[in-house]
Amino acid sequence: MITHFDHVTVAVRDLQAAIDFFALLGFEEDKRVVIAGEPFAGYMGVPDIEADHVTLAIPGAAPRFEVQVLHYRHPVAAQMPQNDARLDKLGFNHICFAVKDAAAMVRHLKSHGVEVRSELKAFHNRRLFFITGPENITVELAEWS
Repeated sequence: MITHFDHVTVAVRDLQAAIDFFALLGFEEDKRVVIAGEPFAGYMGVPDIEADHVTLAIPGAAPRFEVQVLHYRHPVAAQMPQNDARLDKLGFNHICFAVKDAAAMVRHLKSHGVEVRSELKAFHNRRLFFITGPENITVELAEWS
C-alpha cells in the first residue's frame, strides 16, 4: 500500500529558472548529480541519456516531498506540443502544494514576477489559486482552513 506522495519530476529547458521558481515556494536544493548511461538509460527508456538531475525539498517537511528537476544534455528533450496549461485536457493536470497563508503567497509570487492565474477561491475548506510554473506547468497552492 502507498504510504505517502514521494516526488514529482519536471523536465525543463532552463535548469536555473526552474530551481529559482521552486525556491520562491520554499524548496531548497538537496542534491545535484548528472545521470548518464546505465542503469539510467535502461530504467528510463532513454538510450544514451545524460542529464542534470537536481533534487529540491522543503526543509523539515514531514513526510519528505521532493521536486526533481531534470535537464537533458543528451538526447535533446522530446519536443511535445506546447503545453497550453489548459485544465480541460487529458493526462497530467496540475500539482498542488499546501501553504500557510495564501494571500501572502500571492503577494510574494507577484512581487517576483510569477504569473498568478486565478483569484483566491474558497473550496472544500481551502483557499486556492493557480500559478504558472516551469515549462508552463500548472501549480496550485492551497491554504487549509
